Formats: sequence, C-alpha cells, structure tokens
Amino acid sequence: MLLGLDPLLGGDLLKTLRDMGHGDSICVVDCNFPAHEIARRAGVPCHALATDTPGAARAILSVMPLDSFVDTPVRRMEVTATPDELSEAHRELLATVHEVAGKEWRMGSIERFAFYEEAAKCAAVVATLDRRGYACFILTKGVIGPDGKIV
Repeated sequence: MLLGLDPLLGGDLLKTLRDMGHGDSICVVDCNFPAHEIARRAGVPCHALATDTPGAARAILSVMPLDSFVDTPVRRMEVTATPDELSEAHRELLATVHEVAGKEWRMGSIERFAFYEEAAKCAAVVATLDRRGYACFILTKGVIGPDGKIV
C-alpha cells in the first residue's frame, strides 16, 4: 500500500496511466463488455477492478487529469433504444467526475457499435464488476502544466 493512492490502483494500472500521454484514452467498462477481447485485439492491457464503473473512475481520476482540449473528455456508451437517455450508471459516473475532477466537465455519448471501435483505440481497458447495462465509458487524459495544475 502507498499513501495517497486509491488501493484499486495496482502497479500495472498505475504504469498504464503514467505512460499514457495527452489525448490518450482509457476505457472503463461493465462486466458484460467484451473487455479482454477488445484489449487483446487492440494489443493493450486489460485491467480488472473489483468495483463498479464510478468506483473505478474515481480511482483513475484521483491520479489522471481530464483533457480540457476536447469538448467531452468523458464519453458514455449510448443505450440502444434510447440514445439520449442517461442511465443510472451514466448519472453516477458523471456525479463522480464532478466530485473528483470538477463540475465543468461534460459527458458525451457514442453509439454502441461505434463505442466498440473507439474502445479498441484506447491505451487500456478497465473491466469492472458493474452489472448494469451500458455502464461503459471512455476517459481522455489531459495535461498537467509546469505549475502542477491541470491545463
């Protein structure tokens, strides 16, 4: 254990987050998402966290800045029948983002099958035990300036 780090952040995940650059993304998904297959095909690591997607996002955002150079550095998988609807998992994730990273961040959306394609472009996939459908998100990494603040 280390002081100041969320215990969900193991060494491999911390290395992945540290190695990601500005504009790189990480995918945080529910237990029904084909995380290992997407990660295998993309040639990226798949990390498993025994938590729900908001809990995983909380841990990740405790060390990773969001990208202020894009409109929506937090994107969700759209619910197929109702793409404009925010599910309970979507609302909880956005509340977590606002709590940890600040209220200024907006959440975008990606159509379900396009989400799979975007997930395959991520630096890693984080699989959670969240059983709620469409609890799948992509977070884009931002910049920390010379003064230690998020740019």
